[in-house]
Amino acid sequence: MKVSDYIAETLAVKQVPAVFELVGGMITHLLDSIHTRGVTPIISMRHEQGAAFAAEGCSRLSRVPAVAMATSGPGATNLLTGIGSCFFDSTPAVFITGQVNRSEQKGQRLVRQLGFQETDIISMAAPITKRVWRVDDESKIPSVLDEAFMVAVSRRPGPVLVDIPMDVQRADVEGTPQATIKQLWPSVIPTRQANALRDALLKAKRPMILAGGGIRSAHTAEAFRRFVEATKIPAVHSLMGVDTLPFYHPLNAGMIGSYGNRWANLALTRADCLIVLGSRLDIRQTGVNTGTFKGERPIFHIDCDESEVNNRVQNCTAIISDLNPAFETLTGVLLPHGETISRQTTEWRAEIDALRKQWPDTEELKGASGINPNRFMHQLSQASPTASAYVSDVGQHQMWAAQSIEIGDDQRMVTSGGMGSMGFALPAAIGCAIASPGRPVVVIAGDGGFQCNIQEMQTIAHLGIPVKIVIINNECHGMVRQFQESYFEGRYQSTMWGYSAPDFEALGKAYGIPSLTVKDPDDVPRALAQFMEDPNGPALLQVMIPSMTNAYPKLAFGHSMESMEPFVKPLDMEAT
Repeated sequence: MKVSDYIAETLAVKQVPAVFELVGGMITHLLDSIHTRGVTPIISMRHEQGAAFAAEGCSRLSRVPAVAMATSGPGATNLLTGIGSCFFDSTPAVFITGQVNRSEQKGQRLVRQLGFQETDIISMAAPITKRVWRVDDESKIPSVLDEAFMVAVSRRPGPVLVDIPMDVQRADVEGTPQATIKQLWPSVIPTRQANALRDALLKAKRPMILAGGGIRSAHTAEAFRRFVEATKIPAVHSLMGVDTLPFYHPLNAGMIGSYGNRWANLALTRADCLIVLGSRLDIRQTGVNTGTFKGERPIFHIDCDESEVNNRVQNCTAIISDLNPAFETLTGVLLPHGETISRQTTEWRAEIDALRKQWPDTEELKGASGINPNRFMHQLSQASPTASAYVSDVGQHQMWAAQSIEIGDDQRMVTSGGMGSMGFALPAAIGCAIASPGRPVVVIAGDGGFQCNIQEMQTIAHLGIPVKIVIINNECHGMVRQFQESYFEGRYQSTMWGYSAPDFEALGKAYGIPSLTVKDPDDVPRALAQFMEDPNGPALLQVMIPSMTNAYPKLAFGHSMESMEPFVKPLDMEAT
């Protein structure tokens, strides 16, 4: 069998949800074989970065990794931002790049390049992948493909990259593709550690769970919900954990961190026992003062990646385990004590509810003119109950969405956390739409980030998929502008000075996408109804808000977590 045909058959039997690509000479054999096999959908994007983000979005909603392909040279290097995004956010995806023929490779020669577009993508991608392979021997293709999918999903998930010279692609290979994707899991939580956690909870009056993105990466959201309901412990979440519990779940205590809900940050500082599940505890979650974050309370940090525990926040009880067996063991140990823990935490849950009522998200910008972005996110949620996912870009709108989106029982929130790449949302939403056919996907983007991969509007128009695009247009790079307001005395170089954006309504119509603009808060319900009118096709809604609208609350850098802007000023300069 020709190698490219073997690869096509492998993707088919492993039930890969889609291949996202931008055509180039060094992947033509692969694309022809996949097309001829006729099983795995090929989604042609308008830029390789878009293909990488689309594969990430698709993989987030699928149990089998999606694939992104690119030709050698600029095609391969254009994948790198999306590969890094998968790596930092623990998303399994398989990247396949074409390479020049083996006879055209420079090898040990001291020249910069021999073959046209020859580029050492393996060395570039190695630091941001779980593993990379350059397949110079066609007989190794079967084992490499099986290993690539296994490595991508095992332990802490992440991206892998396989680089295949063009002459290898057209060579012959023997073997039968394997349908199974094997998984290697870390050890199960020891019973003594489960008992220690149980004993700490039985002593605690204000226990709390911090839910991270690892819960979704491990496909354990349902097990997590059963665990929370069995213990009656309130759960806050990180930016990447927004969709671990439905918005209106009685034990959902909100988002914590740099731009977390004010009531959630206040509650987290008062908790006397903390269980961290699949979260890195990075600076955007804890603030800079990790000693104050830890305090005297016990923290039980459960994660499959040992290097993430006791990294920034010290003296945690490290429990190195996959979350599936951890939930099974902990639920079994704690279930007999569920009523006791519930009685002990009645006042604590009431205290959190009181904080939520005292500091509602929609009042953070009280008195501001124009459309209130937090209130708009609630309205958007209520207008899109059938959406499979909300896909947020990076910026102020990302924080307003994470603070206020009303995630339903079967909805997802997808965003770029660790890489934090503007331009993520539009192509990632295409991947989400492919993974959840028949349901709308809602993009939430800012005018600045949207322009980074704006070309993928043509992909959406071409496919006719129900991607609903919301652009929060403040006519600036708002998050950095807010940073400049705090630290640069209002000098807005490159965020407002030197920056501009087009009329996105007119642009959407140019792409053949029904589009409209809303400026008045009173017109939002009508605009949203029109925006969501056709459940089967794309639409674009431009939401105009004042340029000086800030995202609050925001942790005051240098202070502890209960100190938040605009009421407290930062002590030092932080990242945005």
